[in-house]
Amino acid sequence: MNFPDFYDLAPVIRTRDPFAALLGAAHDGILEYRYLDAVRLAGHSCPTVAGAFLIGRAALNALYPDELAERGAIAVHMPAPEHEGTTGVMAQVLTLLTGAAAANGFHGIQGRFKRMGLLSFADHQEGEAICFKRLDTGASVAVELDVSWVPGDPAQSGRLMAILQNGADDDTRATFANTWQARVRRLLLEFADDPRVIRVTPLQLPENKNEN
Repeated sequence: MNFPDFYDLAPVIRTRDPFAALLGAAHDGILEYRYLDAVRLAGHSCPTVAGAFLIGRAALNALYPDELAERGAIAVHMPAPEHEGTTGVMAQVLTLLTGAAAANGFHGIQGRFKRMGLLSFADHQEGEAICFKRLDTGASVAVELDVSWVPGDPAQSGRLMAILQNGADDDTRATFANTWQARVRRLLLEFADDPRVIRVTPLQLPENKNEN
C-alpha cells in the first residue's frame, strides 16, 4: 500500500465493543485499531494524530490493565474547546478508539450502547491533560502528551515556508515529507511507552463492587 512502512510497526490497540458484538460487526465485538486507521480518519499523519493515538492507548491500558478495554463504556473530557488548536483532531482519534462521541453520537437502544455525550469539551483552556473515565467502575486517569522529547528538524520551518509560497523544488518537498514522517516514526516506535512523553496520572481508583 502507498503508506510509510513504519505504520505497520506501530502499536496496535485492541478493544471489545458489545454493540459491535450484538450487530455481528466483529466476532465477539473485538476491534483492532492500527495507526493507519487514525491516519485514514484524519487524512494525514503528524505528531498530533500519533500523539492522540498513543494517548488513547495509554488511557485504555491504564483503565483496563488486565482485560480488553470496553469501547463505548468510557467518557472522555478534552481540556479545551473543540475549535481550539488541535483539540478537535485529537478528539476525533479518541472517538475512534473509545467510542465516546459528542452530541452527534449514537443515542443508544433502550438505554444501552449510548455513545452520545460521552465526549465533552471544556469551555476554556483547563490545562493539557485529557481525562478518561470508566462508566462501570468510575476509575479515571488523566493523560498528557509532551512531544518536546521528540525534537523536529529546525530546517523544517524553512522548507514548509518555501512549499507554501510555491518556491520549493521536488527535492525540498520530498525532504520535508520524509523528515516529517521520521519524527512521527520516532514518536510511535521509540517513545510510545516513555513516561516523559505520555504521562498518565490516576485521578480516581475503581469502586469496590463488593463493598457493602
